[in-house]
Amino acid sequence: MDDLAGASDQKGPDVEVDAVARWVLRSVLARPGVARVAMALVEGAGRRLRFTSSDRLGDDGVPDWCLVDAYDDVPLTSVVRTGEPLLAAVGDLDARYADFARRQAEDRVAAVAVLPIPGGSGCLGGLVVYFAQAPAFDPGQVEVLTATAQEVAVRLEPRQTPQDSDPPSVTEPDGALVASTVVDGDPRAARTARQFLRRELAAWEVGNELSDVAVLCVSELVTNAVMHTGTPSELRVTLDGPTLTLLVRDQGRAQALPSPDGDPDPLRVHGRGLQLVDALAHRWGTEHDESGTTVWVELDRSATG
Repeated sequence: MDDLAGASDQKGPDVEVDAVARWVLRSVLARPGVARVAMALVEGAGRRLRFTSSDRLGDDGVPDWCLVDAYDDVPLTSVVRTGEPLLAAVGDLDARYADFARRQAEDRVAAVAVLPIPGGSGCLGGLVVYFAQAPAFDPGQVEVLTATAQEVAVRLEPRQTPQDSDPPSVTEPDGALVASTVVDGDPRAARTARQFLRRELAAWEVGNELSDVAVLCVSELVTNAVMHTGTPSELRVTLDGPTLTLLVRDQGRAQALPSPDGDPDPLRVHGRGLQLVDALAHRWGTEHDESGTTVWVELDRSATG
């Protein structure tokens, strides 16, 4: 983790984010059985998390932030990537997160609750609650924890909105192959995206194995965008040496569309969620702003042979 030097000297939106962090860290820490609280926000197109915790609050109440690699294999990064909460006793995490479970046991943490902080069209970050005594995580407790993460989102959203709502600019490396298209906000858009991608990858002489993986990822990303926003999406494909990058950007939440009955397309994969992307990608992440959400995926050409 890299410390964010001078964070306490920052002004403007960062100070307001500090206030939200201070509120949630202190208020949740005061609850019975809670030993520690942490909060993280997505940065750098999902490549890293800006992290702080109750034991990083200064005497003046200003949180000390650090940067966490979004690809560290810990519950927080998994929850931020998938948007699915994780509530478990530390002992139950040993098989999946052995190092994390060992560290928590050494700190006498009995259980953790990791909640996504939801955004308008993506995940803003995550909230982690460490318990000295393992709670039952009954529906009432889960509802309270979920409501806390949602309240963090409500307080953060106005502060996370950029002044410029235009999509972030993309600078392509010299010599990279680039292709892009826009698909409609229609449940069948994934088919159009797959056809476009296969055509471009064939022209670039990309092998069948990598092409198949890329098509599966794009199908999921475009379908996810349509089902959650109902708006057109831009698909941008870049091949730079061994790295194939897929980028899908929607136009923000409009009206989510239901999937058509009797869809004859056998390659539709919606419903698997971003777990499929997580399993296939070398790296992936998200970035959201006032105008929509961007999801990017990197595939390693050499890894597929």
